[in-house]
Amino acid sequence: MTDLHDLTLTEQAAAIRGRTVSPTELVDHHLRRIEASNSALGAYRTVDAPGARQAAVAIEARLAAAGDGGEGLPPLLGVPLSVKDTWPVAGLPFTAGSAAFDDRTAPADAAVVGTLRAAGAVLLGTTTAAEFGCSAYTETVFATARCPYDLTRGAGGSSGGAAVSVAAGLAAGALGSDGGGSVRIPAAACGVVGLKPSRGRVTPAPATDALGLATAGPLARTVADAALLLDVMAVSTPGDAAALPALSPGYFRACAEREPGRLRIGVLPTTDGQHPEAALACGRAAELLAGLGHHVEEAPPYDPDEYLADFSVLWSVLAAAVPVPPEREERLLPLTRWLRARGGEHGAVRLYAAMASLSATARALCHRYAGFDAVLSPTTDQPPLPVGSLVDPDDPERTYLRMLAHTPRTPWANLTGQPSISLPLHRTPDGLPVGVMLTGRLHREDVLLALGAQLERALPWPHHAVRPVANRPERTAR
Repeated sequence: MTDLHDLTLTEQAAAIRGRTVSPTELVDHHLRRIEASNSALGAYRTVDAPGARQAAVAIEARLAAAGDGGEGLPPLLGVPLSVKDTWPVAGLPFTAGSAAFDDRTAPADAAVVGTLRAAGAVLLGTTTAAEFGCSAYTETVFATARCPYDLTRGAGGSSGGAAVSVAAGLAAGALGSDGGGSVRIPAAACGVVGLKPSRGRVTPAPATDALGLATAGPLARTVADAALLLDVMAVSTPGDAAALPALSPGYFRACAEREPGRLRIGVLPTTDGQHPEAALACGRAAELLAGLGHHVEEAPPYDPDEYLADFSVLWSVLAAAVPVPPEREERLLPLTRWLRARGGEHGAVRLYAAMASLSATARALCHRYAGFDAVLSPTTDQPPLPVGSLVDPDDPERTYLRMLAHTPRTPWANLTGQPSISLPLHRTPDGLPVGVMLTGRLHREDVLLALGAQLERALPWPHHAVRPVANRPERTAR
């Protein structure tokens, strides 16, 4: 027998539609796990148990009215998901990870949250996020998101709580966001799949992404689950700065079910400071890809110094652009205050110059790797780091530089707008997850999903970390 949280997102959806599990059973099971484990893991900022149970009851009525056939039911019907606390969820606290907004409530759903609801998902609550999404770790005044495989280590950021909720079996999948690696970094630290879609694939509404870096992205246990979430999330709204045409329903899920064909894979060279386990993870993935019949060769080197100065301008301006009442500035964390002060020093001309320079860098990167269907590298340069190891509370600039050194390659896809996926293909000898990253050609999520699913079939990974959950029996799937 299988515990309900052991089922993948796709399996949970099928169990609901097949009436082998009821929506209320599934929701209550996850809520019990959250109650038992969240204080240790730091996954959720807000748990909406009444709202989740009410949604589950409504879904049961919908299932009863649909009859045995189930035709016309949405793809995520009854599936319990979590949402990063940088996306507004109507009626729930919306802090963006900051004490400056500890009394703010979202008046309405973000557009992508609305699409998840329309697809039948049950939203369990909002997850712990780095303040304003600014950091590659998730250590806030509210909670610290911790790696479920070792609670002394962090979950990465800025979608740390979202990744933990999936890895620990506290949600079937999660909505995150990625402006410099914020989906892929925690996916690597928590041993799950994290996908950054192409620019324009998912609407940022009601927010904007005028600087072109950030996008919503799914976190899931399997490539197929991530594909199913992307199918639902891939919508645009009028006024989006970048918008891709809508695809046929189930397009990405079908991509994860097909063979990718023989592809040309470029492997980024090992760099100084890269942990041996990160290099080993990448090397073994390259060997696996070659064994699967792909053409694998070393790619030209990638140097973060190509983008670092200009990227830092945009990153600091994004932090400074968040409207915070002056009397609440002192509530911000040191890194956020430092970034905002730095961002406020940049005038319009410097910002425009940085954007123009990054555009040229993005073109150069696209041309440099144009001959590859995907480029392989470690997601981060280290396995999950001890909590607090990136933070110097007395020197936020040092914190920032440490953070960039830990994640030198993830911003590449944010600059170019390319899709990029982190896969949990490796474990250290003591069981810590290490992610490998595949970055694809612009708008070619289909290739990454087909390739990622092929790798998963060849070398399956654990679907979640096993955590003790209360002294009560777990419901099992029939």
